[in-house]
Parts: sequence; structure tokens; C-alpha cells
Amino acid sequence: MNDLTNVTTGEVRLSYCHLFKPYAAMAGQDEKYSVTVLVPKTDLDTMNRISAAIEAAKQRGISEKWNGQCPPIVPTPVHDGDGVRPSDGMEFGAECKGHWVFTASAKADYPPEVVDAQGSPVINQSEVYSGMYGKVNVNFFPYSVGGKKGVGCGLGPVMKTRDGEALGGSAPTAAQVFGFSRQQPYAHQQPQTAPYAYQQPQTAPYAYQQPQTAPYAYQQPRDGALQAAQQAAPTRQVNPITGMPM
Repeated sequence: MNDLTNVTTGEVRLSYCHLFKPYAAMAGQDEKYSVTVLVPKTDLDTMNRISAAIEAAKQRGISEKWNGQCPPIVPTPVHDGDGVRPSDGMEFGAECKGHWVFTASAKADYPPEVVDAQGSPVINQSEVYSGMYGKVNVNFFPYSVGGKKGVGCGLGPVMKTRDGEALGGSAPTAAQVFGFSRQQPYAHQQPQTAPYAYQQPQTAPYAYQQPQTAPYAYQQPRDGALQAAQQAAPTRQVNPITGMPM
């Protein structure tokens, strides 16, 4: 890494984020990781360091790429967000107003590290989107390709610092919608007890229990009770001839 051409920005806004999967804007182009960086014009410190890094890249170009001469006009990746896009002459988007704008990219073989504000790798890719805020490490380098000479911008590690309003139709995150922060998004937590799980009761409900005394069971009366029952029974007389009750 060349310290003179390397810059870590202050807090910037990010757009056109392709940080987890390489992307090609046009068919036939090499797919690359890339992000467009919006530097507030009020951040003079970051812009002064970027300007110095671009000048250092030009000096490298003179000695390493441009045969000892600096082209009269050296295209650089940094543009005025209050002006027009060099590609088509159209105005930049509204989000670029009041910013310096440039795009940094990395070859498909070199995916950038993407971390959160605590330095932990971002696992949930939906947490990274166009419109969020962060800090970006970039490296400016000279190039000479197909007769074109200029200064390009390589993409290094990216840190997300906070959420912002999504740009370009990006889907908002749950944290934005519901206003909370989460350390482990969408993590499933096992409940202490499984809801609706059948639990064996301590005693089986409706189980047949043998009564201490069988209800309605015939009990042999005691002698006194038998004598009283016999006395209470009416005495029937029988016809001694016919044998029929009288």
C-alpha cells in the first residue's frame, strides 16, 4: 500500500453499493465490486487528503505509466455533485447535491471487507444498501489503457457507521422501519419451554381410582341388624290345604 495515494474518508454517504457480489454495468465489462462515495463539501479534511492522493498518483504515472510525461489533461474519478455527469452530461441525482462524488472499485478476485461501527464483519447483507453512511478506504492509482491515461480509484475496506434513507428504490431494513438496533438480526432464539408442548400431569386426569369402599356393594348386616330386619318383615299366612298365601 502506498501511503501517499491511500485515503480513509471521514463519514460519507454510499450509493450504488455492490460490496458483496461483483457487478458489471454493461454487458461485456468485467464484473467488479464497487461503490459510489458522496463526500460532503463541508468535509475539507477528507477532500484535501483526496486531492493530495490524486497528485501523488499523477507523479507515479509520470514515472511508471506515462513515459516520463504528464498528459495535459488527466481524467480523475472525482466529480462535482452540483454539476453534470461526464458520461452523459446529465445532472447528478439530488442526493449528490452539496457533495463531491467518485466511484471506487475492486476486481472480482479482491472482495472488500465490510464491517460495522464496532469492526465486526457484516453478515446480513441487507444491512448494507445505497443511502447508508460509512467510511471507505480507497487508493488512487495511475493507468494507461488503450491509449487512455488518467487516475483511477481502488476500493478497500468499508465500514458502515449508521443507517440513512435508502436511495434508488433500495428496500429499507427492519431497523429503519421499526426504529430499533440489533446485534444479531433475525436470530432465532429457542424458547425455554416449548409452547403448546404436551406435559405429563403429575396425576393422570380422569384415571380410575379404586374407591376405599365399593359403592352399592352388598354388605352382610350385623346380627342385630338382621334380627331387626326380620322383625320388620310382614308375616305371611299360608293356606294349609292349598299352600297358597292367604
